[in-house]
Parts: sequence; structure tokens; C-alpha cells
Amino acid sequence: MKTILKTALTGFVAIAVLSSCLSPVKIRADEGMWLFNAVPKAQLKSSHQFEPTQRWLDHVMLSSVRFNSGGSASFVSSQGLVLTNHHVASDTLYKLSTAEHNYNEDGFLAATMADEIKSPDLELNQLISIEDVTAVVNTAIKDSMTSQEAGKARQAKMAAIEKESLDATGLRSDVVTLYGGGRYHLYRYKKYTDVRLVWAPEAGSAFFGGDADNFEYPRFCLDVTLFRVYENGKPAKIDHFLKMDPNGAKEQDLVFVSGNPGRTRRILTHDAIEYQRDVAMPRTMNILRRREVLMQQYALAGPEQQRRSRDDLFGIQNSRKAYTGMLAGLQDPSFPATKKRQETELLGRIAQDPKLAPLQKAWEQIRDAQSKRREWITKQATLRSKLYGIAEKLVLMASEDSKSSGDRLREFRASNRESLEQELFSEAPTYEDLERIQLADELSRLAEDRGGNDPLVLAALAGKSPRQRASEIIANTKLISVAERKKLAASGTQGIFDSKDPLIQLAKEMEAEYRHAHEAADSIEEQERQAYAKITEAKFAVGGDSVYPDATFTLRLAYGKVLGYESDGKKVPAQTTLGGAFQHETLHLNKDPWILPKSWHAAKGKMKSDTPFNFVCTADIIGGNSGSPVVSRDGAMVGIIFDGNIESLTADFYYTEKVSRAVAVHIAGVLESLRTIYNSPQLADEMGR
Repeated sequence: MKTILKTALTGFVAIAVLSSCLSPVKIRADEGMWLFNAVPKAQLKSSHQFEPTQRWLDHVMLSSVRFNSGGSASFVSSQGLVLTNHHVASDTLYKLSTAEHNYNEDGFLAATMADEIKSPDLELNQLISIEDVTAVVNTAIKDSMTSQEAGKARQAKMAAIEKESLDATGLRSDVVTLYGGGRYHLYRYKKYTDVRLVWAPEAGSAFFGGDADNFEYPRFCLDVTLFRVYENGKPAKIDHFLKMDPNGAKEQDLVFVSGNPGRTRRILTHDAIEYQRDVAMPRTMNILRRREVLMQQYALAGPEQQRRSRDDLFGIQNSRKAYTGMLAGLQDPSFPATKKRQETELLGRIAQDPKLAPLQKAWEQIRDAQSKRREWITKQATLRSKLYGIAEKLVLMASEDSKSSGDRLREFRASNRESLEQELFSEAPTYEDLERIQLADELSRLAEDRGGNDPLVLAALAGKSPRQRASEIIANTKLISVAERKKLAASGTQGIFDSKDPLIQLAKEMEAEYRHAHEAADSIEEQERQAYAKITEAKFAVGGDSVYPDATFTLRLAYGKVLGYESDGKKVPAQTTLGGAFQHETLHLNKDPWILPKSWHAAKGKMKSDTPFNFVCTADIIGGNSGSPVVSRDGAMVGIIFDGNIESLTADFYYTEKVSRAVAVHIAGVLESLRTIYNSPQLADEMGR
């Protein structure tokens, strides 16, 4: 399962955040992406005869890591080792690779710590604390405010809270919106920005079976990579890290997943679901298909183009397949019908209570917001290209820096400056030919969305075709140079105004419309935020507040059993083995993408073929959980999440325990592979110590 920034995200039943079931609220057995400060201890004790202590929760939380590029991970040694997925690491692997050294395809192993390679722009976040700041945030909102005024006031208050926390603690501080606007929590993180690559297996091992096996099961993938975090030039000393339990994750075992699910939309009303089904998701699918064809054509130009495009292409294909599954779930008439029935029941309940009756208007507000979304969906004024994105941020940053932090767009607040600069000034390679075709396609899409006579389109194209314009811009921009980016950023508003760089000039042409569209989107989101806060209030009043919020790419705890399932009338086992990978290869006639690396065949005679390799469990996950540690009752590591099965793809909107499964690499398979295939017993021995 690809990460949330490059990814996507099936039964119907209790609809996430707050199941509309009426008194009391029911959450299906293993459903839920739970806040670490609101774990359902009584439910766990009742269902699984286990009640985590606060010490257990703190240890698991502090052992967990978020990849700011999108994904999850965990500390697995006292010397800063971090274990995540190969596909979470792939962005960094590609940035570190060259035509001579393709670390993503061929793998990498540092013989000593001195050989570990520093990432150009990776930031890892360790959650330190959570604080409820709902009351403080809500003091900014007055009844007399319009949605736009309320949104700006709320953002300013959130920025002030983040800045105060950053100044007081030195920790990254993010105010997170929960329950669609019903709650606000302050998350404080310790940041690690000196992150070095230690070990990555070959792509043929990590993504064995390729796109054909993606979101399928049984699986045979070593989708793992090891990094190490450093502080002051030395391996960081880590107090909380996970011990290894290679004997865990057996069928029927209770396991926990600690990770950062990217986004769910289970709180959406029936009207919002219909908008997603009929407008937003079909549009996203069309954009993904378009980009997939573009990258496939680029890759045909030669082996170097194939290398440069592989990470982006994988992410696009993964997202396209995931969105296909999500859309199929929404197109099943039973799901929106059930959502509508539940809403009708809830509205009937609150209508009977004079204190709650005014909350009925919230559903009307959501309906109105979807009409506005339909109007604005093709009017977005941004272009999806790495270099254009840098130009856009430089132009916006110059203007935003002239404002107080609380009045800025969120990504330009003072509390986010270090992360922003790390992204802008990354030394990761940029490829002119790739930038040229991507910008040309984006300009073409802009013209298709808005029409050839649209003033913004006319200004962006400057009398040329999209291909000619993109070629001209990329040939003459200096933003490929990090030094030029830094120089331009330091020049401020006047420097941006005077700049003759064609990418900067294009971003300036787009800026006014970008801000206009951004303000419109903010206004719609604020309208929805206020409405969902009321809907949350109604649901809390009817069913209590022992429920989990939608995912927000913040740390959550899910749980479930290691359990097989039935698919198409066949029993699917809970676990596969290392030896089964060779059988899977033979079954597919040793054809690409079912070809194991040479290192595997060389080690076949000495590996323990019955070692557990991949397994499935009923834990509730979504994109962003990739790389999440799977831990036992004892808080020890038994696996690492890397995918969901095809039946899980509607988890963005609803969860079902019957056939939905999270797919993980068994830690026994990781350790055995390190020792026998990759000849690195020292790394295997370090893990858990």
C-alpha cells in the first residue's frame, strides 16, 4: 500500500468516525483507528481479554515514527535504527540513486556505520505528547463571523498555539483537526533530519509480483528498509524502541498496529458521499490515468528514463488501483442507501429533542457545500510538477513572509519554516526532460479544465502550445540549482517581483487565481468544518463520545487478530513462508514481475524455508499505515504493515472485518533474510537491542 502522499487510500456497516448507529454507539469488533489518548481499554478487555497499561501505550507511542514524506515506521534499536517499508523509502532511494548506482532496483547495504548514506531531505517525526486545545481554538470564533472570517480567525488561533508551543518546547507543534472540526488536539513531535540509509533489499524482492499482486493476497514481499537517525553527527541514542518477537503473529494472535493512517472520510454525510462518487473521485481517476500513460511513455525512451520514472509511476499505478477499489465501493448502491437510512434515523432522533433540533441544519450546510465544490473543482490554479511547485512556494513565501505568522497560509507559518526550507532546498536530483513533459501535460490539462480562451490559460501559455511553452520554461529556468533557489528566497518580495526566471514568472501569473481558489476552498472547508462539528455534537449526544475520529496522518492505534479469510469460495491462509516465494515464482513461470533476485536463489539452500514471511490481520488500516509496526500484547515487534488486500480498499469510507485484511511482513522473515540472504547478521542482531 503506497503512502498517503502518493497513494490512495470494502462491507458496509458502521461508518467511521462516528457510526450512526443509535444508542449506544456500536463499533464492530476490530474497527477503529484510535487516538493514543483515547484507547478503548474496556472494549479491548471485553473483546480480547487485554487492557493496555499507560506504560505500554507510552512505550509503543514513543517507539513509533512518522515519515514526513508519507508513511510510518518504528525505532528498532537503541542506536537509532528505523524500520519502514521499501516503498515508503523509495522516494529517498531514488533521490540517492544515480545512473551508476540504482539503490531502489539493486538494493543497498552499508558495511559499517561510516558507509551509511545521508538522505537529502528526509524528516522523521516522533510523537512526544498530545494536548486537547479545543476550547482555546474555539474562542476565536464569533457567531457574527462569515465562514471566511471564521476560517481565518481559526487558522490564526491555531498558528498562535503552534508558535507558542514551538517556542516553549522546541518541538514541532501541529494543531490537528479531529471529528471534522469537533475537536482540536496539539501534537508535539521531536524531529530527526539527519537520516541515513542502512539497508534496502532489491525491488524484485520488496515488490515481488509487481502491480499484478498489489492489493492481493497471499503475498511474498520483503517490503522493508532500514535507516538510522543521527544527532550531532552520531547515531541517536533511543530510549524507546521495539524488541523483536520472531515467534509472534501466529493465527488468532491479538496484534496492534501503531502508525499514521493518512485520511479516512467516514464522517461524510450522504450528500458528501454522492459528491465523491459522482464528481471528485471520477475526476481523480481520470487525472491518474492520464499521468500513468504519460509516465509509461516517458519510460519507453530508455533505461535511464525508466529508472527516473519508476517511483512516480509506481505511486500513480498504486493510487489508480486503490481509487478503483474505493470508487467501486461507493458505486455499490447498498452503501449510500445505508448511509441515508442511518442519517434519517439520527435526524428523527434529534428532532424530538428541542435542544438538539437546531443541529439538523448542519446536514443542509453540507449539502450546500457540495454544490459549491462542484462549481470549483475544475478551477484549481496549480500545476503538478516538482520545479513548478518550488517556484510556486517561493512566490507565495515572499508574500506570506510579509504577514504575521498567524495570518499566513498554513504551510508558511513560522512553526513550519524548517520543514518548508528542507523541502525547497533539497539536493535531490531534478531531471529536465521529466520536468518538461510533466509541465507540458499540466499546462494542457489546465487548458482543458478552463477552456482555451480563459484569461489564466492565455497568460500561462503566452501564445505557445503547452509543449512549446514547457520546453521554453524548463530550458531557461535556474531553479534546478539549489543555490539559485536560496538566493531567490533570500531576495524577498522585491527579488521575486524583479525575477526574470520563467518559472517564477509563470507562478506569478498564476498567483492571484491560486489565492482566489484557495480562499474559496477554505471558505467551503470552514462551512463543512462548522457543520461537521454540529453533526459530531448530535452523534455524541445520541451515542456518547467513545468513538474514534477520521484519520489525519497522525499517530493512531489499531488492533485485530491474525486471521485468514475466504475469497471467491476459497480459504486464504493467514500466513505465507519464505519457501513459498519460490513456489509463487514457479507458479508464474519465472516471468516478470515474478522473478526473485539472484541473491535469493543463491541463498535458497541455506535459508529456513518454513520461516513465516507475510501475514494478514483484521486491524483497521489505510494508506499512510505503510511501514507501521505490528506489535504483540507484550509490546514487541512481530511484523510491519505494507499493504491491504483488495477487499480493504473501501476503508476510506467504511470498514468490514469479514474479508478486509491488513498485510504485513513477518519480523521472522525480515531477520532470516538479513542473516541468510543479505549476509548481515550484525544488523539482525542489533534489531531489538
